[in-house]
Amino acid sequence: MEQAAKKYSSENVQKTNVSSLEENRIMIFNTPVVWFGVFAAITLLSMYTGNLPGGMIGSLLVMIVLGEVFGWTGDRLPIVKTFLGGGAIVAIFGSAYMVYSGFLPETITTSITDFMKDGGFLNFYIAALITGSILGMNSKILIKVGLKYFLPIGGAVLGSIALTALIGAMVGFTLQEAVLVIAMPIMGGGMGAGAVPMSQVYSELLGNEPSYYISMLVPALALGNVFAIVLASVLDILGKKFPSLTGNGQLIQGFKYDKSEMKYDIQKMGAGLLTALTFFTVGTLLASVIPIHAYAIMIIIVAFSKISNLIPTTVVEGASQWYQFVAKNWTFALLFGIGVAYTDLGTVLEALTLQYILTVFGVVLGAIIGAGLLGRLVGFYPIEAAITGGLCMANMGGTGDVAVLSASKRMELMPFAQISSRLGGALILLLAGLLIPLFT
Repeated sequence: MEQAAKKYSSENVQKTNVSSLEENRIMIFNTPVVWFGVFAAITLLSMYTGNLPGGMIGSLLVMIVLGEVFGWTGDRLPIVKTFLGGGAIVAIFGSAYMVYSGFLPETITTSITDFMKDGGFLNFYIAALITGSILGMNSKILIKVGLKYFLPIGGAVLGSIALTALIGAMVGFTLQEAVLVIAMPIMGGGMGAGAVPMSQVYSELLGNEPSYYISMLVPALALGNVFAIVLASVLDILGKKFPSLTGNGQLIQGFKYDKSEMKYDIQKMGAGLLTALTFFTVGTLLASVIPIHAYAIMIIIVAFSKISNLIPTTVVEGASQWYQFVAKNWTFALLFGIGVAYTDLGTVLEALTLQYILTVFGVVLGAIIGAGLLGRLVGFYPIEAAITGGLCMANMGGTGDVAVLSASKRMELMPFAQISSRLGGALILLLAGLLIPLFT
């Protein structure tokens, strides 16, 4: 009996030791580091010898491997992980530096850019996040948020303009330079939805070619995106120090609900994928006849479907599971692609004068303060309101939303982030058209 007890005890110790060793192993992308190193070596060898497969396979492989390396590193660098956005900002600017310095072969840069833009990987990712996060949300929250969400967006715009005008005047910028050239493009919803159409508006009302204004607007947009990512990380830290300011990913104050346990099902994920692609297609179809961005239309339709309980429970669960799969496995890959395809490091570096940096910082800080204060007035948590209504107005649209929410560790806020980027960006274009005549 005593021997049996000793044998049982010895087996338990061995199991505990094995379990402890497994827990302490270094893992990257849920893969033992040695095996991940093998995968990375094969990827780099193929990349630098010109033998990487073309199209989606080669692009996604490079994005996953290098994105995870940068992300894993950034999340473990003491100052970077605490104050500078961690893995999110390292993945973006690490890849941007590889392009800028020529470390990333031009053929790979072109392939990844095509995959992100023409191949639609960014849209594919965001479609999963919008559909899954809204359908997986408590419908009572959607009803309660309603039109109140536009108050923190308005607060972000007012706060950014006011603080930019003040700081701009202090460092030597005119009101026109501070508001029109710096604040408006930063708050305008990115390149495609903000800076490009804004350059057309400026051209029509002020003269000069649109390209002239693009060269002025892009540095502000790029630098503002950097500050938005950094301050997203700071807001996450602030929320941990002052828990009363944050809902830890929930937007509404005084509204708690229990999240039901979910059993993951591969077949349901397939249904979730189909649902996300279909909703995005409906948004694109309607955007061809309605002058609103496809993302914004998609958000409205998905929210209506959720509130009215049109979608079967099994499909709702599948969409939520698919969204979680995409967010957990492809976020760093996407951020790497954003750095390659959407981040011009040279443009950012050219803008690094002290007065310019201070003014851009004022835009982003003003957006945080305005959105947080007015958000609190209508019952939102200040930090979540500042992140979605403020920082997601001040970043580079869809790409910036992913980076900001990743840095703040609040990816579930994507639907509200997209409302800010798309509908808020449209508001800025309208406001720019109204303000320009006042400065001329």
